[in-house]
Amino acid sequence: MSGKELRIRNQSGAEQSPFYIYSETMQTTMNYEQRLSPHFTLGEFLRSGTAIRHNIRNVPSAHPQDGLTNDELIANLTRLCTEVLEPLRRRVGRVTITSGYRCKELNARVGGVPKSHHLQGLAADIYVSSTAMAERYAQLLRLYTPCDELIIEPVGDRRKRWVHVSVKQK
Repeated sequence: MSGKELRIRNQSGAEQSPFYIYSETMQTTMNYEQRLSPHFTLGEFLRSGTAIRHNIRNVPSAHPQDGLTNDELIANLTRLCTEVLEPLRRRVGRVTITSGYRCKELNARVGGVPKSHHLQGLAADIYVSSTAMAERYAQLLRLYTPCDELIIEPVGDRRKRWVHVSVKQK
C-alpha cells in the first residue's frame, strides 16, 4: 500500500482490526480472526467468493430471518472444529475449508440444498486434491470423529473434489 497504513473505524470512530467485518447499515460485526479451535478461525468458515461477487453479507446478524444468531453460529462452528476437523488435522496435517457457514441467500446462490447443515454452521467442505485423498480423509473421519454426513463431491466427476462433513444439531 506504498507506505500507507490501513485504518478502519467503527461507527463510534474507534479504530478496529481490518479483520473485523463491519456494516454501518446492518450493525454486523464479527472477528474473522477469532479462534474456533487451535487451527481454525471464524474467517475460514465465513469467507466466500460467491458472497463477495454478489454482495451478500454472510453473517447471521445480517439475515435475522434465517433464525440463527452470531453466538449460535460460533458455538456450532466451534463444535464442528473441535469434534471433527481438529481430529482430522492431527492425522493429515493442514485442512483447507472451501465452504463453511452459508446464509440462506448464499446457499441458494451456490446451489446448496434447502436444509443444508451449512445454514447452521454444522458443515464444512474440505479441499482434497485427488480421489485417493478424499477416500483417505473419509476413512479417517469415519474412524475418529462423530461426523453425521460424509460425502465425497462431486460424485462421479473428475473435477476438483471436496469432502463434505457435518455434525448433528444438538
